[in-house]
Amino acid sequence: MILFSKFELMVGLRYLRAKQKNSFVSFISLVSIIGIALGVAALITVLSVMNGFQKEIRNKMIGVTAHMQITSASNSISDWQALGKLALQNKNILNYAPYIDGQALVSFDGSVSGALIRGVDATYEPKVDDITQAIIAGSFASLNQESFNIVIGKDLAHQLGAGIGDKITLITPDGNVSPVGMTPRLKQFTITGLFDTHMQQYDSGLIFIGLKQAQILFKVPDSVTGVRLKVNDVLQTQSIKEQLYAALPGDLIVQDWMSQNQNYFSAVALEKKMMFVILSLIIAVAAFNLVSTLVMTVNDKKADIAILRTMGASQTNIMKIFMLQGGVSGIIGTLSGTILGVLLAYFIGDIVHGIELITHTKLISGDVYMIDYLPSQVEFSDVFSIFSVSILLSILATIYPSRSAAKINPAEALRYE
Repeated sequence: MILFSKFELMVGLRYLRAKQKNSFVSFISLVSIIGIALGVAALITVLSVMNGFQKEIRNKMIGVTAHMQITSASNSISDWQALGKLALQNKNILNYAPYIDGQALVSFDGSVSGALIRGVDATYEPKVDDITQAIIAGSFASLNQESFNIVIGKDLAHQLGAGIGDKITLITPDGNVSPVGMTPRLKQFTITGLFDTHMQQYDSGLIFIGLKQAQILFKVPDSVTGVRLKVNDVLQTQSIKEQLYAALPGDLIVQDWMSQNQNYFSAVALEKKMMFVILSLIIAVAAFNLVSTLVMTVNDKKADIAILRTMGASQTNIMKIFMLQGGVSGIIGTLSGTILGVLLAYFIGDIVHGIELITHTKLISGDVYMIDYLPSQVEFSDVFSIFSVSILLSILATIYPSRSAAKINPAEALRYE
């Protein structure tokens, strides 16, 4: 308010409170304020939902795939214990666990589905991911038993029509040589656990078996695919990867969760930027409605402007009076939209869930969106950016009509009064 004198504040705020002679002007002014508020609220809500999606999917991805992993070009590491202990020498590494990855077909009662088979040690695995927290039936620890046990996702179990205690068959692509040619390798496993990560790609396509059983199934008795690592800061994996490359033998490959899902997170970042630009145009349209409002206000106030000029008000005074009037309208709209947007962003998940219950429909499908609920995370930096852009556009919209008001000739304005 230091930019405005006491005289400018008094006149500008009085014009803002006074009833317009033309009710249409008041209506357009109200529409402009509502438009700015809705645009700001929509932008805050959309960006918060995108932040929520990014965070939830990131957490679920690294909860199943681990923060980092070490493997080799041949996908075979023999002494994984020594490699894990070597990695632990880095202070940023918290734990390690061996794994074996492979592809297989899953068959049960005539139903067949493809899946990623992950052989793990049930003692080490909970130290690097959160899969044990996703177990909804049975036990993950059963994988360390000598018998051929298996833990599968709830969606895959539903597709197959199988449950705890049922025996399913895994068919691997690397078959056995027989007198009649190549025959597929088949092995029966007993379902001893079901998990639900709320991510369709894992719940329908990922299977856990014991490390020893995976070595037998994929014919790698003395080796593993690699070692998975848990770090103390998931956002610093790039620098940790460089440190590991400097400490590990040169034939090893280090990957982190970012590089494994780089295309997805790059796409989300691009979408967020584009949504900011597109929805900012909505705010711009609403803000520039202030132009027409102020132009009509200036026409209504020509006589008042002329009187103020004859009483000694300068062109700068007149310009600031109308900039204040338009700017306050923009601030009211922006503040209202910010409050509405933040509240909507915090409760959007509950609102969508309520709509689903009322309409008996599923608005968020895990098949399409990877998760089956609507997350949201309000970022202060986003709210501040949106608030600043809205205020800036509102101020810019007042410049032209305010300058037009300042250029009114008092004699010409009073001639027809």
